[in-house]
Amino acid sequence: MHLEALNLAADVLAAIPNPSPEEPPGGAGFLKILGWGAWIVFGLGVLGILFAAGKMMIDQKSGHGGGQHAQALGMVLVGCIVASVASGIVGGVVAASGGMA
Repeated sequence: MHLEALNLAADVLAAIPNPSPEEPPGGAGFLKILGWGAWIVFGLGVLGILFAAGKMMIDQKSGHGGGQHAQALGMVLVGCIVASVASGIVGGVVAASGGMA
């Protein structure tokens, strides 16, 4: 009984199509836009780091310590890390859901 159910489950799983990942027509333009978006995000990340560092220096010189801006710097760095691993995160989610990856 159990062996028959396992064989049936294996047959059903073997029949599920697994398409190969290929670029759709017009995909090159989409990838170009994604590349531009990545450059913009990383440019904003660099500006965020420079801005937070400048505010920390100004606060340190005026005697305020700069702890609030150190937190902002940490958030900018976390944002840069998430942006850097975005494709890996999406690939992992797609693979975990049984899609193409």
